[in-house]
Amino acid sequence: MSVLLELGEAGDIVIDLLTDYAPRTCENFLKLCGMKYYNFSPIYGIQKSFSFQTGDPIGPDSPASDGGSSIWGLIKGPSHRFFPSEFHPSLKHAEMGTVSMATAPSSLNPDERVSGSQFIITLGQNLDYLDGKASIFGKVVEGFDVLEKINNAFCDEKGRPLKDIRIRHTIVLEDPFPNPEGMVPPPESPVPSAAQLATVRIEEGEELGEEDPEVAEKRRRDREAKAQALTLEMVGDLPFADVKPPENVLFVCKLNPVTQDEDLNLIFSRFGKILSCEVIRDKRTGDSLQYAFIEFDEQKACEQAYFKMQGVLIDDHRIHVDFSQSVSKLSDTWRTSTNAKRQTAHSGGGRGFGGSSNLEKRGQYREDTRPARAGSQGGDYVFDPNEIKPAAGRDTKARQQDDRYRSSHDRDRYSGGRHDRDRGDRRDGRGSHGDRGGGNDRRRSRSRDGNGRRHRSGSHSRDRNRRSGRDDRGDRPRHRSRSPGRRRERR
Repeated sequence: MSVLLELGEAGDIVIDLLTDYAPRTCENFLKLCGMKYYNFSPIYGIQKSFSFQTGDPIGPDSPASDGGSSIWGLIKGPSHRFFPSEFHPSLKHAEMGTVSMATAPSSLNPDERVSGSQFIITLGQNLDYLDGKASIFGKVVEGFDVLEKINNAFCDEKGRPLKDIRIRHTIVLEDPFPNPEGMVPPPESPVPSAAQLATVRIEEGEELGEEDPEVAEKRRRDREAKAQALTLEMVGDLPFADVKPPENVLFVCKLNPVTQDEDLNLIFSRFGKILSCEVIRDKRTGDSLQYAFIEFDEQKACEQAYFKMQGVLIDDHRIHVDFSQSVSKLSDTWRTSTNAKRQTAHSGGGRGFGGSSNLEKRGQYREDTRPARAGSQGGDYVFDPNEIKPAAGRDTKARQQDDRYRSSHDRDRYSGGRHDRDRGDRRDGRGSHGDRGGGNDRRRSRSRDGNGRRHRSGSHSRDRNRRSGRDDRGDRPRHRSRSPGRRRERR
């Protein structure tokens, strides 16, 4: 019990049916193949390395599709479209090429599943997810290369291959079941219906020839032009990306530098009324740039000038004319009108920077909105100098106090260091018993300055001066040293 499925260019598939495990399902499949019901059925629902589905003669994407019917529904009517599904516990979706009938819950009993004409062929192994959801009735024995082609086909998001893969023909190799009452097999394969032909995308065998290079280049230039126009619109050079140049403006180039606007106006005026004729000149020097724009009142006059004035000799120069591609004037007109509309939209309110009169440019000085101060030139600083005078006085006084403190601190530090050296010398004199006179001489020479005056030293002298209210800056009274050696020396 086998069936051959012809899939056109993809190849052929041979399916062996498991009549002992699912007899009613196998009978339905064999009789539908005998009725040529599957002819021109599309392959759909392709899931890579999982499965694909077929069996709907029109396809699920068509609104004319009813989802398919069993052989008993074709013979007895729509009420017999489905039949109870058969599940055998020993049959699993463990191998590639397992053929099973698609099932759905019954409308009468949700716990029961029913089948029609659609069936599934697996593209992978160990697909236990399908166990209990699809009823197995056969397996592929020939045509695994066809399964690989289907598995690698380019598909859309719904799993429909972009290039059609269809069941072209079905051949029943062996059928052990008698034909049901009322079944009349067709003598030959039927012609595809209009509904089936409407679902064709890229027909099988259709060659996808390469695009004409000229057409491809034209399409590329159009895309590039649109992208550039959009960029110019974003930077403000064009009012909008789809703007087109005027059809009544003629572009003239290769002019003689001595040619004037009046000369061109006189020459081209014979074709029609001229609205403007301008030779483009250098802004700094005023010299002609040897090209001009001529705007006619009518498009027909511009076309006549284009055909008649090509290569004409003007002032010993053969000119070249073409239709203008410039939209500069259109852009200026649009920008001027747009700004005027914005200014008049809020009449009486006045518009300033950014569309609001409350916004103004940043300036260093205030506007002369107050009476001028005496001696000023009609303006005023951002900060009034009088406002910062008290602060400046306080800063000056603080700096003077800091300078006085630093000078006093430095003087005390210098005096303290000198007194420490005197104390160290006296300690050296008292500790030396062998040469007391020599020690006194050294102390006397070190304690006298150039004028013969001795310096006071020691913490006792400083404490006494602090109690008497004196400091190191004034004249200090002389006092005698308490050193015994110095008293004997004076005697």
